[in-house]
Amino acid sequence: MRGHAMRAAVTLGAAAALAAPLGAASATTPSPEPDRHRTGGPVLADCQGRGEVRPGEYLLACGDGNSRLDSLHWARWDADAAVGRGVNLVNDCDPYCAAGTFRSYPVTVRLEAPVADGKHPGEPRYTRISVTYTDGRPDGAPRVVSYPLPG
Repeated sequence: MRGHAMRAAVTLGAAAALAAPLGAASATTPSPEPDRHRTGGPVLADCQGRGEVRPGEYLLACGDGNSRLDSLHWARWDADAAVGRGVNLVNDCDPYCAAGTFRSYPVTVRLEAPVADGKHPGEPRYTRISVTYTDGRPDGAPRVVSYPLPG
């Protein structure tokens, strides 16, 4: 029994010795904050009102989730406007939305009209988004669709 206790203590000690450098390394290696959470310039407010900079995805249909932008890459993001490209994933709701299929449409996205936000000082928010379909579009959708943005 005594030998068993000694082996357990040695095993635990070895495990602790191996884990210590791993813990120290991960604790001292800073992970850079993603650009999308940087403040100081205009932001795009999501459905919950949180502002993001250069998001890779964005939910357009906050109520039902049937339209979202994905694979966004931004060529411009400044005090006046933001312009990027990506895809609009739209549920065709056929035969009904819960059983529908998400279809992918390439788009250009433009954010405009940033205004100061009293709730978030120093973080103006874009107030309008325009989505331009560049190759196909959902049935009945115009080539360019514009929406007011949540603030």
